[in-house]
Amino acid sequence: MQLQYSPYDFDVHNDPYPYYARLRAEAPVFRNDTDDFWALSRHADIHAALSDADRFSSANGAIRMEPAFWGPQAEQMFSFVAMDAPRHTRMRKLVVRAFTQRRVQALEPRLREIARGLLAPLLERGSFDLMTEFAGPYPTEVIAELVGVPAADRDMLRKLGMEIMYNDEQSTDLRPEAIQAIGAMIGYYTELTIARSKDRTDDLLSGLLDAADGDDRLTPEEIVSVLILLVGAGIETTMLTLGNLWHTAWRHPDQRRKAFDGQIDAWIAEGMRYEPSTQSMLRTATEEFALHGVTVPAGARMLLLVGSANRDPEVFADPDTFDLSRDTRRSLSFGHGPHHCLGINLGQLELRVALQEIVAQVADYEIDPAGVRRLHSSNNRGFLALPTTVTAR
Repeated sequence: MQLQYSPYDFDVHNDPYPYYARLRAEAPVFRNDTDDFWALSRHADIHAALSDADRFSSANGAIRMEPAFWGPQAEQMFSFVAMDAPRHTRMRKLVVRAFTQRRVQALEPRLREIARGLLAPLLERGSFDLMTEFAGPYPTEVIAELVGVPAADRDMLRKLGMEIMYNDEQSTDLRPEAIQAIGAMIGYYTELTIARSKDRTDDLLSGLLDAADGDDRLTPEEIVSVLILLVGAGIETTMLTLGNLWHTAWRHPDQRRKAFDGQIDAWIAEGMRYEPSTQSMLRTATEEFALHGVTVPAGARMLLLVGSANRDPEVFADPDTFDLSRDTRRSLSFGHGPHHCLGINLGQLELRVALQEIVAQVADYEIDPAGVRRLHSSNNRGFLALPTTVTAR
C-alpha cells in the first residue's frame, strides 16, 4: 500500500504510530503535495532541525499549519514562539523576567487547593468525566490564577479555548467558531491588560507589564500575544497531557500500580514520551538542503513529528512499550534548542500536583471505553471525554 500521511486524517488521529513507523523506515523525508508540507520523522533529524534556528525558521508559525495560523499572523497567536532571533531572543528575555521560578513555585499551595476543590465532589460521586470535570477546569484555573484573570471570567475563557483547539470535521483550516473565539480572546486580554496597567497586582500580567531590559519593555500587543500563547501552552497542553497519562496508565495496569505506588514523576516523563499531547512542530526551511537522498527546497514548510521521534527505536529501545523505568531524557516532548518550552517547570508542577492529589485518594480506576471521545486536531493528541469510575483508598 502506498504510504500516505496527513495530520488532518482522522485515522491518523486515532493511532498515528503505525504511520510514523512507516515514515521512519520508508520515507524519513516525506512530501505531501496536497497539504503542501515536508515531514521529518526520525529523532536525529528532528533534533537537528530544532537545534538549527538559522536553517529552520519559526517566523511563519511553529505549532499549527492551518492557513489561519500560517504566515505573519502567527505572531499574534503564538507570540515569540513564532519569531526568530534577534526578535525571539529579545522578547523571550523579557518574558523570562516575569515568568520567574519564584512565581511558579509560589503557586504550588494554590495548585493543591484548586485540585482538591475540583476533586472533592467528583470523588464523592465516584464516577465522572476526567476531561470535562477535572483535566479541563484544573489548568484553566491554574493559568487564570497565574495571570490574574478574575474568577467570574475563567469559565468563559476555558470555553473559548476549547473552541479554538477542536475540529469536528476533516478540514484543513479553522472553523468559523474558532476564528470568532480567537477574536473574542484577544479582545478580552486587551481589556484586561489595559485595566492591569492602571492597577498592578502580584500576578504574571503585572510582571509582564513591569518587565524591562534597560528601557526596553513589552508592548501591550506583545503582552496580549503572550497571554494567548498561555491558552495553548498552559491550558490545552496540560489538559490533554493529563488525559493521555490517565488513559495510558489505565491501559497498562502493571505500570499503573507502579505509578500509584509513588512513581509519579516517572509516570509523567514516560507518559509524555509515549503519548505526547503535542505531536508535531513546524518550521520553514530557509535554504535548500539534502537529506536521506531527498532535496528539500528553500521555503518548504517542515512538519517535525516529535510524536514519531519519541518512538524512534534508534533512541528508545522497544519504544512502543510503556515502561516507567525508561530513561526519557532524550524525549522531545518539550521541544529542543532556542524554542525549548519556557513553561516546562510550571507544566511539570501542574501535572505532579494533580496526580499526587488524585493518587492520595484513589486506589484504582476504570474508564468506560464506550464513552471515550478523542480530540481531532492537526497537531494535538488527546481526549475530549474519559468517563471514569474510581475506587477510593
